[in-house]
Amino acid sequence: MIVNPRIRGFICTTAHPTGCQAAVNEQINYVKGELQHNPENTPAGAGIKNVLVLGCSGGYGLASRVVAAFGCGANSLGVSFEKAPTTKKTASAGWYNNIAFETAAQSEGLYAKTLDGDAFSDAMRARVVQTIQAEMGSIDLVVYSLASPVRQHPKTGVLHRSAIKPLGEALDIKSVNVDRGEVVEVSLEPATPQETADTVAVMGGEDWELWMDALLDAQVLAPGCRTMAFTYIGTQLTWPIYWEGTLGQAKLDLDRASLAISEKLAVLGGSARVAVLKAIVSQASSAIPVVPLYVALLFKVMKEQGNHENIISHIYRLFATQLQSEANLRLDADGRIRMDNVELSDEVQQAVLDRWPRVTTENLAELGDLAGYREDFLKIFGFGLADVDYAIDVDPTLGRDL
Repeated sequence: MIVNPRIRGFICTTAHPTGCQAAVNEQINYVKGELQHNPENTPAGAGIKNVLVLGCSGGYGLASRVVAAFGCGANSLGVSFEKAPTTKKTASAGWYNNIAFETAAQSEGLYAKTLDGDAFSDAMRARVVQTIQAEMGSIDLVVYSLASPVRQHPKTGVLHRSAIKPLGEALDIKSVNVDRGEVVEVSLEPATPQETADTVAVMGGEDWELWMDALLDAQVLAPGCRTMAFTYIGTQLTWPIYWEGTLGQAKLDLDRASLAISEKLAVLGGSARVAVLKAIVSQASSAIPVVPLYVALLFKVMKEQGNHENIISHIYRLFATQLQSEANLRLDADGRIRMDNVELSDEVQQAVLDRWPRVTTENLAELGDLAGYREDFLKIFGFGLADVDYAIDVDPTLGRDL
């Protein structure tokens, strides 16, 4: 079939098999290029041999797996929940991404396996433990990068749904309709206490803690094992819906879990850190009001200033500067690794703050990079890659023969 993007709101319901493969290979080639051209600043000395990536099929999770494998030479086990293809429908982008990654890693002699299913379930934790015991031995880095709007609690069976809302009172704030390219005002009702609790249950730190407990109990963590969970804090422009809303409560719970996990890992000489990353275009961020407009302005500013980072370059910098054995960690007062230092620099933020009150539908192309935002969004699903001929018929069921 000929596969074209079908977009509904912030979701694309199709994915291009060849395009997803090309996007993964683009990340791999970036890492190899950095190793070759900048050998003095690489993640090769991070001492990572076996990595577990929870939420491995896209975004920062996939980039972490790519850098671990092709930058550190690490074997990797990934977990994600994907939609399989049929003869009439494409798979989810993550399905094709996982296959492309495995194929590339295995071709270079690296162990690479992905388990598909509900990462929030105890059954998946058991599968992961069994796989590590049988095929890997132990894990020295666990990356927690799960992003889901719902979570069925493994103990109670309750299905929790997150709600991205402000707290306390209604919020009227500027945003952008990405499809139409229109700057709009949105009004958001405050979350109820139950919606806040549900959001913390889905996006907080409890599941990360359950994972580390299971791995510790099974004795499959190597001495000195480290674990990272990714978060975003942002700036005063996004705080009303992000840090000061239901999402912020979930992120505070992630901080709580980090401290609890670190105490448990102390017996191994290990540690847990929350890494604060820069704003990117992802399926998750596209669903958050305000964020797409902020990101469009941010990208324009950072590209003009020559300090823009995409997903793979940002994660490469994280591994190269913060995971080395002798690394000088860039920590804030709460012990988080701060990788958003470029985004939050005075030069960048002042320029974004200056544009925010002035941006309208008419001058959005001048003040912001909505075109770049759209390009990054389409690339998530394998579209818009320069070397892919989208007029060619592809078989969506190409499974593991990619």
